[in-house]
Amino acid sequence: MTERRASDEPFWWYHDTSSLRARLLIAGLTPVSALYGALAAHRMAAPPKHVSILPVICVGNFTAGGTGKTPLVREIVTRLRARGHTPVVLTRGYGGSTEGPHLVNCDHDTAASVGDEPCLIARDCAVVVSRDRAAGARFIEAHPSLRADVIVMDDGLQNPDLEKSLTIAVLDRRRAVGNGRTIPAGPLRAPLPAQLRHVSLLACVNPPDASGTSAANPVTSAYSGPRLDVSVAPSGDTTWLRDAKVLAFAGIGAPERFFTMLEKLGATIVARRAYPDHYAFEDRDADHLLREAARLDAILVTTEKDQVRLRGTAAALDALASNVRVVPIRATLDAKSSEVLDAALERITARRSA
Repeated sequence: MTERRASDEPFWWYHDTSSLRARLLIAGLTPVSALYGALAAHRMAAPPKHVSILPVICVGNFTAGGTGKTPLVREIVTRLRARGHTPVVLTRGYGGSTEGPHLVNCDHDTAASVGDEPCLIARDCAVVVSRDRAAGARFIEAHPSLRADVIVMDDGLQNPDLEKSLTIAVLDRRRAVGNGRTIPAGPLRAPLPAQLRHVSLLACVNPPDASGTSAANPVTSAYSGPRLDVSVAPSGDTTWLRDAKVLAFAGIGAPERFFTMLEKLGATIVARRAYPDHYAFEDRDADHLLREAARLDAILVTTEKDQVRLRGTAAALDALASNVRVVPIRATLDAKSSEVLDAALERITARRSA
């Protein structure tokens, strides 16, 4: 079976940025990036289409690709619920076919229809998928059965359609913003100054494979507001991984981090299979993984996000879903960051309820 490329990110975004080949590619793409960045900045400056009657907490990121945003969204939902609030998550449903507005139903919806992250977050609270964020907020407001008193918007830092009460930008400490250029010459979704103007809190995330080193970071140099130190780490019992022979597979933004985390937990990875982010697994993928695990006498291990993409699909994928083990991860904050986040959540929820 041909190995699939782990990521759709161009190699020069984060790696090998100084080689002659990378420099030539970046130089050639710079005029396109300048135009893209100017349009993105102009759009971000537009007035919102809708001001919700509910507080809106946006958890977004500066760049294309994964940053640990989903675990932080789930942690915010947990904190809000612990304080007696009823949050509803609003997301565009990346990777799904549904345009919405649509209320996710875990019994019927699949990752193919609504996206993998909505299926995962819907385990914690109600989730509405809507490509149009303003329409999604109106949908939540118009359905009293949801009993929503706060909207948590998953992604959307660059989207001006819905006014935000609190914007949290998630930054991966290791990858930072790569070469610091705007798409397509780099990973930034819009010029950094245009994005920073909208940020209320900066959440610096230590990935689960963190070794204490960080990339050169223009964001932390330019941003002077409040910050959160967030760690993303395995949740629950992981002792079963010690000395276990594992066939690990993942279709996330940085699958190599998942593999490194498993090794740090004591697993012996006898085979690893990396797929593109949000990869839609097929029967042939499942059949190959099941056969290879049997041949290697290994345990199949994947992420929660990958597992939800196996549900409600073809027979071989259902068999894979039933025979795979998952390592959940969660976001944790130190005491100081926890106080900062709780104070911000209290401030914006109290303002709208007053």
